Amino acid sequence: MSENLRSKAITQGVQRSPNRAMLRAVGFQDADFTKAIVGVANGYSTITPCNMGINQLAQRAEAGINRAGAKPQIFGTITISDGISMGTEGMKYSLVSREVIADSIETVCNGQSLDGVIAIGGCDKNMPGAMIAIARMNIPAIFVYGGTIKPGHYNGKDLTVVSSFEAVGEYSAGKIDENELLAVERNACPGAGSCGGMYTANTMSSAFEALGMSLPYSSTMAAEDDEKADSTEESAKVLVEAIRHQLLPRQIITRKSIENAIAVIMAVGGSTNAVLHFLAIARAAGVELNLDDFETIRGRVPVLCDLKPSGRYVATDLHKAGGIPQVMKMLLVHGLLHGDCITITGKTIAEILADIPEEPSPDQDVIRPWNKPMYAQGHLAILKGNLATEGAVAKITGVKNPVITGPAKVFESEEDCLDAILAGKIKAGDVIVVRYEGPKGGPGMREMLAPTSAIIGAGLGDSVGLITDGRFSGGTYGMVVGHVAPEAAVGGAIALVQEGDSITIDAHARSLQLNISDEELAHRRANWQPRPPRYTKGILAKYAKLVASSSVGAVTDLDLFNE
Repeated sequence: MSENLRSKAITQGVQRSPNRAMLRAVGFQDADFTKAIVGVANGYSTITPCNMGINQLAQRAEAGINRAGAKPQIFGTITISDGISMGTEGMKYSLVSREVIADSIETVCNGQSLDGVIAIGGCDKNMPGAMIAIARMNIPAIFVYGGTIKPGHYNGKDLTVVSSFEAVGEYSAGKIDENELLAVERNACPGAGSCGGMYTANTMSSAFEALGMSLPYSSTMAAEDDEKADSTEESAKVLVEAIRHQLLPRQIITRKSIENAIAVIMAVGGSTNAVLHFLAIARAAGVELNLDDFETIRGRVPVLCDLKPSGRYVATDLHKAGGIPQVMKMLLVHGLLHGDCITITGKTIAEILADIPEEPSPDQDVIRPWNKPMYAQGHLAILKGNLATEGAVAKITGVKNPVITGPAKVFESEEDCLDAILAGKIKAGDVIVVRYEGPKGGPGMREMLAPTSAIIGAGLGDSVGLITDGRFSGGTYGMVVGHVAPEAAVGGAIALVQEGDSITIDAHARSLQLNISDEELAHRRANWQPRPPRYTKGILAKYAKLVASSSVGAVTDLDLFNE
């Protein structure tokens, strides 16, 4: 079979002489015009530590493609830093960047008729952005995670960037002084790599390994370790073989493989953002998936790993304990994984896991034995009720009793909410409502790590609830419910909550309820008026116009031609 099925459109025939002339300028020789041309989507950036080591990985991918007999072409794609933009207006661009990354990779790969693509990314939206593009295009592809950051250290404790967010709450509550706050800040992020706990980046990398679109063990490697670069070069070689055999993403990204990914997300205690992203990835791949599917899988999969934010360990500890293959083998043995799913290597999940022990080593306690899980069921609960008729996502790990009924403290933005928490205006028993932060209303569905960390730092994590039509960072834990849909901007019930209203969050009953009569709710709805758009031009205005509900993944290409 020809290896340049797509790229021959720009390299073959008399008419393509000008095209070849351009390619010669970037290093092509006569013999290269019959080779597969492989794109290297390079997420390198010094905007964030998550991506600052990726350029070296792109170079190793380039070397691997050359050695495998194909022709690499490196191109850049964007990133923004969630951690740096957190709590600011800039965070509105975070989820938007997922779409920009997807669109940019699709644009280059299809515009240049590339035969395949290896995407290398680090910060949170790099991964789902790349996978949405891969699923849309359905050309041979592999994802390489830029790697996790190593933990920082201070006073005998491992630190991550979330430690710094929580220290702000501790400082505001008078629990630590300014010197302690500065010491945590200086030691939290020691070098290159994505945020170190089982936050969104490590959640998505782990899920992609389980999905079969990344190599075994690659999702928990440290960015600065040699094995990460070696794995990248090996990934490039595997991709070239996939091009030769025309092993396509939609053969790998199936309903069963997505169920595998969700099972791993539950087992490792992953981020709420994974729900949003896999709804979008499934849509791009043509796979039926809805919020209720996450709840079904949650009910049968235990949380096996003791990982931050609510646990003790970071991703590099998980790697040493056996990584995602160890977690997957435990799930497979207990009938919670589809072992017949094919992976980018050409092997099935069962074949890849054949030599992995059925139980983790007793010499570690990052991965719990099957009979002693962290929690008997998964931690990402899908809640519904009159406050979220389409659904909402609650992360319930680390909470003593995930049930609360209390008076609403209503805020129209994240900033107003944070100011109230830091000023000591939030008390035990309150239920905070942060609205008009949804996909359309924000726009961009900001993450609420600053207020949730401030709640934890103030010692209110078990006694204060927070609901929002925005998102949460993977570093968030506590009594929090995000992705409330319909959102406030389209008249969802969250827009109708009034200060002091009684709200019940009940994760056991999977309920999110505004405790007023149906008649009163209908009366408020009849008097509600939509707010004018916050942005009327530029990318945020375009995004607000196109974006769909969080309950379907906040995609921007839903029903484009059905109006």
